[in-house]
This record gives sequence, structure tokens and C-alpha cells, in this order.
Amino acid sequence: MTVARLEGIRACVFDAYGTLFDFTSAAASCSDLLGDKLDRLNTLWRDKQLQYTWLRSIQGRHADFWQVTGDALDFALDALAINNPDLRPRLMDIYRTLDAFPEVPATLERLQRAGLKIAILSNGSPAMLEAAVQHARISHLIDAVLSVEEVGIYKPHPKVYQLAVDRLALEPTAIAFQSSNAWDAYAASAFGMRVVWCNRNAQRPEHLPGKPDRVVTTLAELPGILGA
Repeated sequence: MTVARLEGIRACVFDAYGTLFDFTSAAASCSDLLGDKLDRLNTLWRDKQLQYTWLRSIQGRHADFWQVTGDALDFALDALAINNPDLRPRLMDIYRTLDAFPEVPATLERLQRAGLKIAILSNGSPAMLEAAVQHARISHLIDAVLSVEEVGIYKPHPKVYQLAVDRLALEPTAIAFQSSNAWDAYAASAFGMRVVWCNRNAQRPEHLPGKPDRVVTTLAELPGILGA
């Protein structure tokens, strides 16, 4: 089936965790210690990580994503009664160098060859994002790495999406924003960006302002949508 192209796009902006980088790969690397609690830890860790970003934003008590990630992990380990003292430092260390999804390098290369600017816009701290990009060996494919630390508040606050507009010097409608998180995709659309929701895990559509322009299950579909 042919998908109608998005016209007038000059830059692609990607969410990091869950979109470019597989956050489940950290716990998967510790399956020897987690056993049958692996999937539950992955789910609870991610859920609390996002909840803490939203709650800190509402409270006006910002802390960087590294601290939030550790706090969420502590909650998950406590909730699941996982008491192995070697596990927390191992998981946090792996989180710095998460695996990229398999299609990411080739997708970015095609977009770059088509002359599109490429950026990351993430809740991650600058140090976390730098480590992830270097580990995935995609730094030569990225024009800008933008962290919420520049504005001191987390997605989905409009100040975060404005970062990409300002840095790339483009109108929102000239930017294709890609995220695997439904809430993030809808927020970017409400802000005014064109949005390709990479719905890797069959999430249901949100009942929120905005609406993704296209929905895919892998970033490998993106170049075709953009004529790259």
C-alpha cells in the first residue's frame, strides 16, 4: 500500500528513548539476575520514569533525567522486592549505552542523503544522550542533540518542542517529529509539527490535543513517507 508523502519537510527530529534507543535492552542484558521479573521491571521502571518527569514538571522541582531514571529504578526494585546489590549499578551503567533499534543507522543515512537536517530532542541529559549516540555510532548522522536541560522542564511542555524550532531555524510545519510515545507524538502535533508516530508496541491512540500525520511500526518506513 502506498502511503501519501509528507511535503515541505526540511528536518527530522527524533525522540531518543524508545524511538532511536531500546530502553528495554538494559534489563534484557541482566536477564540472568532478573529471571521471571524481567518484563515487570521493564514496564514499571519505564512507567515510573515518565511519571516522575511529569510530576517534577508540575511541581516545579526539576532534576535531570539521570536522577529521575535512578529514582524510578529504585521504586521498581523496591516494588518487585528485588534485593540484589549488584543489580542497580549494573542496570544504570547499561542505560548509558542502550542498543539502537536495528533500522536506525540505515534510516538516518537515507534521510541525510536526501538533504534533511537530523536532530534528537529528548528528556535525556546531555551526558546520557552523548553516551547513547556514541555507543550507537550515529554521531556523524546527527546535526543537533537537544536536551530538555536547556529549558529545565520535561516533555510535553511546549518549551521543549520550541527548542527544535529555534535550533533548526525552521517553522514547526517544516519539521517531521518522530516518537514512539503516543503522548509525545500528540503533543508535538498540537505544538504544530508534522508527526510520524512510530507505534512499535501497538499502543492505542490518545484522546489528547493533536493527531499524528502518519503512524508506522518501524522507522524503516520513514524515508518513504518523506520521499527520501
